[in-house]
Amino acid sequence: MAKSGPPRSKPRSRQADTVVPDIAILVEAGDWPSPARLRALTRRTLAAALARIETQLVPESEISLVFTDDAHIRQLNRQYRRKDKATNVLSFPAAPGVIGGVGPLIGDLAFGAETIATEAARGGIARDDHLTHLIVHGFLHLLGHDHKDDAEAAVMEGLETAILADLGIADPYGGEAA
Repeated sequence: MAKSGPPRSKPRSRQADTVVPDIAILVEAGDWPSPARLRALTRRTLAAALARIETQLVPESEISLVFTDDAHIRQLNRQYRRKDKATNVLSFPAAPGVIGGVGPLIGDLAFGAETIATEAARGGIARDDHLTHLIVHGFLHLLGHDHKDDAEAAVMEGLETAILADLGIADPYGGEAA
């Protein structure tokens, strides 16, 4: 019997062989799923990202994620980026600008609950799918990727789109669902 529908995108390497960093989760404030659910979502997302990109993590690697409210993310954004507004994700790399190999401490990600919920609702997408995109986006920043100019943005957005496709999530930049 023939299969119907378009073929699903597959990661270039096998996720089972991918070293996923230890994940520290802090739910500080805001409306978030349980820490166990956030850890599972993060683990799945990082495994897909690492299966797709060419970065080697040491087995003892770790990453921390802080899930907070917009008031705190605004404070962090003001303090570290000089932008007095709430945002969806902030990345704090342990070793800025290192693409291709990362030491034990990768860095920290902070997420703003209300901004993420508003963006997901406005875009008509599931909050978990939007959060997955932001985990990928923040993780790529931790690995040294950026989007300060068009060329960098094209590379970073291409990686994000491919990783999300591997997870069955639509292109956040306007493409079709995977």
